[in-house]
Amino acid sequence: MEESNDLKKHLQQVKVLILDVDGVMTDGGLLLGESEECKEFNTMDGAGVKYLQRAGIRVAIITGRCSGAVARRAQELGISDVHQKALKKLPVFQQLLANYNLVASEIAYIGDDLPDLPLLIRVGLPIAVANACPEVKARAMYITTRGGGKGAIREVAELILKAQGKWDRIVEGYLE
Repeated sequence: MEESNDLKKHLQQVKVLILDVDGVMTDGGLLLGESEECKEFNTMDGAGVKYLQRAGIRVAIITGRCSGAVARRAQELGISDVHQKALKKLPVFQQLLANYNLVASEIAYIGDDLPDLPLLIRVGLPIAVANACPEVKARAMYITTRGGGKGAIREVAELILKAQGKWDRIVEGYLE
């Protein structure tokens, strides 16, 4: 998808990226054992989260489910704003805005399914993963080329960082 001037303007304003989990951080599949739930996360997505954080962009998670795997992955990535069992995501979103003195135009949100709609219609940069449902895609300003759990977060991270002129510094850090 080609970057329009409007998309670039919204990418430049992003101060926080909020992620859904199932279908965004993962491909939506669940592995259920007798006593635990397992999820598969993409390491490229994890790197994208770290690059955003290094550039001063906060990352948060809001999900309706509750899983130890999500808590562990968030801890590994240094994401402190983790909100599980958020069956209604809007109150959590409003609290994040208040906590960080932000406005909705400074927020990007990546979603894939109907519970994500309340945030997608309010944030400055609504994003749908490639495998999102049609209702989510219809409300997205950007639709990733990669699916949830398959590098979509990394794709978005690079878009944000490039639009904000921060990508080259990330790359340079690996060339030293």
